[in-house]
Amino acid sequence: MIRNFTLLAALLLSSVSLFAQVSKDPPKREFRGVWIATVQNIDWPSKPKQGVDSQQQMQELVDIFDTHQKTGINAVMLQVRPSADAFYAKGREQWSMFLTGKQGTLPEPFYDPLEFAIEEAHKRGMELHAWINPYRASTSLVDSLVSSEHISRIQPDWFFTYGDKKYFNPGIPEVRHYLVDVIMDVVRNYDIDGIHFDDYFYPYPGKTALPDSITYMLHEQGIKNIEDWRRNNVDQLIKDLSEAIKKEKKHVKFGISPFGIWRNKSQDPQGSESNGLSGYSALYADARKWVQEGWIDYINPQLYFPFGYTPAPYEKLLDWWAANSNGKHVYIGQGAYRAMEDREGWRDRQQLPNQVRYLRENPRVQGSVYFSSRSLTNNLAGFRDSLQHDLYRYPALQPIMPWLGMAKPAKPVSLREDKFLLFLPRLRKAIIKWDYPDQEEDVYGFVVYRFDENEPINLEHARNIRHIQFNDYELGFHDETAERGKTYKYVVTSIDRLKNESKPSNVYLKKLR
Repeated sequence: MIRNFTLLAALLLSSVSLFAQVSKDPPKREFRGVWIATVQNIDWPSKPKQGVDSQQQMQELVDIFDTHQKTGINAVMLQVRPSADAFYAKGREQWSMFLTGKQGTLPEPFYDPLEFAIEEAHKRGMELHAWINPYRASTSLVDSLVSSEHISRIQPDWFFTYGDKKYFNPGIPEVRHYLVDVIMDVVRNYDIDGIHFDDYFYPYPGKTALPDSITYMLHEQGIKNIEDWRRNNVDQLIKDLSEAIKKEKKHVKFGISPFGIWRNKSQDPQGSESNGLSGYSALYADARKWVQEGWIDYINPQLYFPFGYTPAPYEKLLDWWAANSNGKHVYIGQGAYRAMEDREGWRDRQQLPNQVRYLRENPRVQGSVYFSSRSLTNNLAGFRDSLQHDLYRYPALQPIMPWLGMAKPAKPVSLREDKFLLFLPRLRKAIIKWDYPDQEEDVYGFVVYRFDENEPINLEHARNIRHIQFNDYELGFHDETAERGKTYKYVVTSIDRLKNESKPSNVYLKKLR
């Protein structure tokens, strides 16, 4: 009897485990991001210009975007300012050495990487967030690697050296003003969807103290504690930048990806059930405050930890960030690079897929961002396959941000068959077209839905989405997956820049012969 009971229990546990592997239908709206790191050529370009010319660099980026599109990714965090230098032309800082091999040297033949990336991302229904490192000014202290026109040479008093790197000194008011101006160059001059910071504020602590005590004495602003003063310096930059972005372009999102622990409960009763490094104390990053004050639109904590990891348990930290979201979006930073590690919970190759399933159970979490691009495209531990064929098997629209605007655009009209293109033999399938809404000024793109003949029209299921486009000049779609002999119903909606969606167009019924 005991043996039979044990066997039954084992079977039940096995069934529960198997059930956990089977995903529910993916949500219709979810942020599915990936970091593309350019510093040290981690993800792109594979080599700076000396090893790869501009055409090869562009093709590499297209290939990366194509792979991510197939995976189901709908947002790219592209690192465009890795060390006070630029992957874009319309700004005041030097070209990055990670692009051209030598800082200050423009790409030949000339192209604007950020402009090119935005166009290619938007073609694929992906948002492009410009990832900027605000304080890091160099990744090396070798003078020959730094252009004579680099800001650290022009304004040497604005910087301090810590470890083997040089940093802007955030306690100097002119530094904060300069950084806002640099970032606003990108906001004004490029059609980006967001500005994105990572976890690098004040440098991670080393063996020596930060060399900013004199700056503190000169600019203490009545703050009696130097650590509180440092946090205030970071806060002031974020507040000022937030206000500048919203004044210039209200639709541009501002998000930050802090270290995964704000404060431990042992340090603050409002903190998380964790025992690791605290971003609040070590990096002077009061990320909880930025959300509470409404300065940022999304928080993207880096939870590169497995379930049950005592210093920093994934599930405890996720629930803490969700509970402290203050109505803003929470996207979980996930460590795809760790998928093959032979330690702690990473030995379980279902660790990352199960993390995605877990975050989807929390209504205050709206998605994920993966570090980094190469780890995802290399399919470590088969994780890209899990996304493409299971978790992200249907397209998803980006989540809306009601505080930025909720007005719905007008719906498309006159959905019908495009009979002209039917004369082309290779296109003799379902080819539809539509006309602009009467009020077209808010229209940014369209979503095409397809339903079986007897299926009710339901726009809430991601499985019915056939196409998402981020432009308003292509007013047609060729459904290459349509099967001959079947009858389908098509519906199209409009979306605005914030991904608010219109009411559906008329229903078009198409029988394929």
